[in-house]
Amino acid sequence: MLTAIVLIDAETSRIPEVAQEVANIDGVSEVFSVTGKTDLVAIVRVPEHEQLSGVVSDRVNKVAGVQNTETLIAFRAYSKADLEQAFALGLDD
Repeated sequence: MLTAIVLIDAETSRIPEVAQEVANIDGVSEVFSVTGKTDLVAIVRVPEHEQLSGVVSDRVNKVAGVQNTETLIAFRAYSKADLEQAFALGLDD
């Protein structure tokens, strides 16, 4: 499974509508309204790279109100347990 994080810049007046439309796209598992330089963050999960292009380029970018996107492809997922183990390496309890 390929996971991508899509940063979405949207027209301010359409942020809620853009978020809902993006959330309804097949392959998008979650959409977050966030603070900072970007307006929305979408989590995309698809089996293959070719499908990622279809979701982002063919669907997300064509939602009315989307001004720009930046896609980050995840290499590896770390759970809280993984991170706790990594930071505990070499430490004696």
